[in-house]
Amino acid sequence: MNKLLHSLINLTSERERQKIDGGLATALYESTGAIECALYRISMRSSGAWLERQAIAAGGVTTVTTPEQPAAAGALGDFPVLVACIDAHASQAFESLSENRLATWIPVWGESGARVTTCVRLVTPARPEQAMLDDVQGLLEVYQNFTRLLEDNEHDSLTGLLNRKTFDRRFSELVGTAVSTIQRPPDLQQAERRTGDSVTAHWLGVLDIDHFKKVNDQFGHVYGDEVLILLANILKASFRDQDRVYRFGGEEFVVLLRATTAADAKKSFERLRARVEAHEFPQIKQVTISLGFASITQETPVTILGHADQALYYAKGHGRNQVCFYDELAASGQIGSLVVHQDADFF
Repeated sequence: MNKLLHSLINLTSERERQKIDGGLATALYESTGAIECALYRISMRSSGAWLERQAIAAGGVTTVTTPEQPAAAGALGDFPVLVACIDAHASQAFESLSENRLATWIPVWGESGARVTTCVRLVTPARPEQAMLDDVQGLLEVYQNFTRLLEDNEHDSLTGLLNRKTFDRRFSELVGTAVSTIQRPPDLQQAERRTGDSVTAHWLGVLDIDHFKKVNDQFGHVYGDEVLILLANILKASFRDQDRVYRFGGEEFVVLLRATTAADAKKSFERLRARVEAHEFPQIKQVTISLGFASITQETPVTILGHADQALYYAKGHGRNQVCFYDELAASGQIGSLVVHQDADFF
């Protein structure tokens, strides 16, 4: 228990989710004498529930999901012992792997106890003592509560989307990894082939609501806030879990999108634009958005933001309610080259 208490102190001193996940996997691996300890998150995709590995400790080495090494994933249904454990609302379940290897699945239930969002898989030579499993369960509940506080700090209070501070950190990490040339691990490649999610590039989309000031002036800020909330819901429904949607403040939003080609990215953004245009907003009826996007390359974050911003303002200056791609506009000479300064604020 002393080892777990020390681990708890170390975990709660961190503020970055990746370090916390890695620290938890390491702590459980070292304190339980496990052969392997893996931390998973359960996410929902269009194809159903998926299990995504966030961290794994084995052989004295801990590997954590990072932008340059995305989470290994598999359909939740491929893990029947875990599914049965969740269905039974059990604290743990055991799975024999071989004569000297036993996997213990430990789900962590959400705040309401209605669903599991996180689970741990311990691989040990024999069945762990129940007292040790109870200690592990306690540490996992503390982990869940602590990460929930961090997530609250990362999200916009009105819309529930990720906030500007979170975007700044994530975007800098993403640009720094040269994501267009990332080689994903074999197990992730296999999962992507199964779902058609194979991705070789990332894209930055910047959008805002057309004539939003008129909405506030004519209908009041209460209706304006309702538009923002409803738009946030449309954004959430329009992109996958591996994409990220942020609110910058006001009527400005940003999307970090994974897509194989520029044409695929444009289809995704155009689908969003059409969905917003077709949605009937209470009292206001129709709202439209303008969106500009750019590819995420090895250029500086400020430059990439500037490219997407230029495309956005071209869209707003040429009729609104449209999607514009920076590279197409630059290639055709419709916008000029961008001169940026490192302290520029595009928003």
